[in-house]
Amino acid sequence: MKRDSSSRRGMIGVIFALAWPTMLEQLMQTAVQYVDTAMVGSLGTTATAAVGATTTVNWLIGSTVSALGVGFLSMIAKAYGANDKQTAARATGQATLAVLVSGLFFTALALGLSGQVPVWMQVDENIQQLAATYFFILYTPMLPRAASIIFGTALRAAGDTKTPMRVGVWVNIINVSLNFLLIYPTRDLSLLGVTFRMPGAGMGVIGAAVASAVAFAVGGICMTVALWRHPVISPKGQRLKPDMEVLRPCLKVALPNMLQRFGTSLGYVAFAAMINSLGEISTAAHTIANTVESAFYVPGYGMQTAAATLAGNAYGARDKQRMKDLARTILPIEIALMILSGGLLFLFAPNMMGLFSTSAEVILLGSTVLRMVAVSEPFYGVSIIIEGMLQGVGRTVTPFVYNIIGMWGVRIVGTFVCTQLLGMSLVAAWACMIAHNLLLFVLFTIHYLRGNWNPLNKPAEMHVE
Repeated sequence: MKRDSSSRRGMIGVIFALAWPTMLEQLMQTAVQYVDTAMVGSLGTTATAAVGATTTVNWLIGSTVSALGVGFLSMIAKAYGANDKQTAARATGQATLAVLVSGLFFTALALGLSGQVPVWMQVDENIQQLAATYFFILYTPMLPRAASIIFGTALRAAGDTKTPMRVGVWVNIINVSLNFLLIYPTRDLSLLGVTFRMPGAGMGVIGAAVASAVAFAVGGICMTVALWRHPVISPKGQRLKPDMEVLRPCLKVALPNMLQRFGTSLGYVAFAAMINSLGEISTAAHTIANTVESAFYVPGYGMQTAAATLAGNAYGARDKQRMKDLARTILPIEIALMILSGGLLFLFAPNMMGLFSTSAEVILLGSTVLRMVAVSEPFYGVSIIIEGMLQGVGRTVTPFVYNIIGMWGVRIVGTFVCTQLLGMSLVAAWACMIAHNLLLFVLFTIHYLRGNWNPLNKPAEMHVE
C-alpha cells in the first residue's frame, strides 16, 4: 500500500469492502429476529416471554463457539497476510476438528439441560415447559450451527465476507418462510384484492423453533461446502487429529476470548434472570428492546470484522505503517456511523417497539430504555473497534480483563443492588448496562492511546498476549 493520501482513500475502500457484506449479513439476521419477534409477539406477551426467556443462554453457547473462531481468525489472517497458504490450510483443518468437538459437546449439553434452563432463568412457572421445548428444538442442530459460526469466521479472516453474507441471506429466507407456514394455522389471506386459503401448521412458538432449527442446519451445510471449495484455505486433505503446532497458538488466543465471552454471557444470563424476576411486562420489554437495539449495532460489528481482518493481515505482513493507518482511518468512521445509528434509535424507539407489541406498558418501558442506550452507542463503538484490532493481532487477554470487570463489577453488582435490594425497575438495570459500556470505552481508549494494542510497536515482542 502506498503511504500517501491516496493510500488512505484506498484503505477506506478496503474497509468498506470487507465491512458491508458483514453489515448486510447481520442486518438480515436482525431483520429475521424482528420478523420472529413480531410473529411470535402476535401470539401474545406469554409467547414473547417464552421465546425471550432463554435468549441469554443462547448467547452464552453461541459466543463460546464464536470464541474458538477468533483463535483461528488470528492465525488465518496472519498467515493470509504473509501469503503462507500451507499454514492457513492447516489452521482450517484444525478449525474443522474444533467444529466437531464443540458442536457435539454443546448438542449433548443443551439437550440434556433443556428442561432445567427455564427454571434457572426464573421463568414464570406457566411458561417453563413451553420455553424448555423451544430451547430443546433450537439446539438439536448444534453441530451445523457450530460449523456456520467457525467456518464463517475462517472465510472472513481470509478476506471473504461475501460468502457468509450469501449463506446468511438464504438462511434468513428459509427461516422466515417456514415461520410463516409453521407458526400460524390455516387461514384466509387477501393479496391485491384476491382472497385465498393459506395453509399453516398452527404450531405457534414450537413452529418458530422448528423454522430456526431447519434454517441453522441448512446454513451450516452451505458454509461447510463454501469453505471446502475455497482456493486457498480449504481444509481438504488435512487430517482430523490435533496438530499442536497450530492448535497451541490458536488456543492461546481463543482461551482468553472464550473465558471473556463465557464470563460476559454468564453475566447476561444473571442479568436476564434478575430482569425476569421483575415480571412479564419487564421481561417482554427487555426482550423486544434487545431485539430492536441489535439492528443499530450492525455498523459497529461490521466495522469490527474489518478491523480484525485487516489488523491480522497487516501483522502477518509486518507492515507497521499499515497498522497505524488502519486505526487512524477506521475509528473516525466507526464513531460517525454509531452517532448516526444512535440518533435514529433515539428518534424512532417508540415506533420500533410498536412493531413487536401492542401493549402500551411494554412499548413505553422499552422506548425509555432504548433512548437511554442510544446516547451511549458512539462510546461503545470505539471500544468494539479497538477490541477487534486486538483480536486480529492475537491479543485477547486485555479485552478479557476489561469485559469481565465491566460485566461483573458494574453491570451485575449494580443491577443486583438496584433491582433485588432496592426494588428498582428495568430502567435502573439498563442504566447499569450503560455504565458498563462507558467503562469499556474509557479502558479501551486509554489502552489504545498508550500504543499497547499494536505488537509491531515492539519489534522484539513476538509472543501472543
